[in-house]
Amino acid sequence: MSKTFRCWDVDQIWLLPPSVQDLVPAGHMAHFVRDTVREGLDLSAIMACYEEERGYPPYHPAMMVALLLYAYTQGIYSSRRIAKGCEERLDFAAVTGLQHPDFRTISDFRTRHLATLADLFVQVLKLCQQAGLVKLGHVALDGTKIKANAGLNKAMSYGRMKRAEAELAAQVQDWLTQTAEADQREDRQFGERRGDEMPDWMADKQKRLAKIRTAKAALEAEAHAKAQAAEPAPDTADGKPKPGGQSKPRRAEPDDKAQRNFTDPDSRVMPTRSGFIQGYNAQAAVDGAQQIIVAHTLANTSSDQGQLAPLLDAIKANLRRNPDEASADAGYCSQANLRTLIRRRIAGYIATGRQRHGTKAPVGKRTSRSRLVERMRTKLKRGGYRSRYRLRKQIVEPVFGQIKQARGFRQFLLRGLEQVRCEWALICTAHNLTKLARSR
Repeated sequence: MSKTFRCWDVDQIWLLPPSVQDLVPAGHMAHFVRDTVREGLDLSAIMACYEEERGYPPYHPAMMVALLLYAYTQGIYSSRRIAKGCEERLDFAAVTGLQHPDFRTISDFRTRHLATLADLFVQVLKLCQQAGLVKLGHVALDGTKIKANAGLNKAMSYGRMKRAEAELAAQVQDWLTQTAEADQREDRQFGERRGDEMPDWMADKQKRLAKIRTAKAALEAEAHAKAQAAEPAPDTADGKPKPGGQSKPRRAEPDDKAQRNFTDPDSRVMPTRSGFIQGYNAQAAVDGAQQIIVAHTLANTSSDQGQLAPLLDAIKANLRRNPDEASADAGYCSQANLRTLIRRRIAGYIATGRQRHGTKAPVGKRTSRSRLVERMRTKLKRGGYRSRYRLRKQIVEPVFGQIKQARGFRQFLLRGLEQVRCEWALICTAHNLTKLARSR
């Protein structure tokens, strides 16, 4: 007796088409993101851009927003991969209603409405607050280095720029002289026939020379601006310096080691545990209740010290109040940051230095300028294993792990500081949407 199997007829035609709700199980993330965008988000800023009645009807903006946010929650960021998902995956079909926008449409929509899409972070954050996921009892701050859409091999130092500019200028001038001589020789030989086109290899050298000169001028302008900003004020009322020596003038020329990338000039070379990368410093403030990102910033400097105040400002702007407690690692420790926490009446827990296992905490010099640092060191030491600082790792570190490892975001797709900031806002929005969906 043979075994009986279920019918498998791939040519069977459905009498009634399936409902979008039936494509994936109830309670699926696709249903949640689609319904949240339709019912919970204000998309009037995007909808206002579509006032022209003529032309072929575009895809619905709400559908495109839901598609982008859902793709980001699934760790899919490339417009080509998103378009492929619309054609092959049922969960994407449940979001789009069986529509298949091509990759160019998805890319153009994201580029056109990038700033508005970044602003959706606040709306999603408020939905998390209404769901009781945000308490602002303890907030942990941290940053992570993420690769830019540019390679280290496309960066050049200022010293190398000066040498390369002279070498390339001499080569181009030599080639121009050779070309002029060849033109005269070919004119005598061929008459009116063509033969004076510039070779491709010469045009490439000229383009590279132009890029080097542009990058060199940008570095010089930055150095000049820093020199002017750091120029000391007169020490006396009549403008003359005080006796006893003059301050060393700041150089207006960039350091020879200062680098600039030709692909993404706003990105910087940054150290990481696995070596140096061309990237950005992405910052996040995470609430301790349910690991909701309550604020985010992004900078092209490797230091975290200047990001504490902007993160606290963003928390206050997003949620209308300050957190009760804030913790951060030693990268944020400075007199100015400790004063900021005191002034805003936030109980701060900031590491004052790295401590290896089995060794004592670094002591440092006890001066009047480091009094706040000494007080913080004593505060953390007295807390011991019960110190609130110990909450930092278990709050903020898993968030970066979920973004970079679970959802595979390890490199920005866009270029330029402002565009990368908006892209980081989209990543944070997708993270909060995932947390909100799991809390149902």
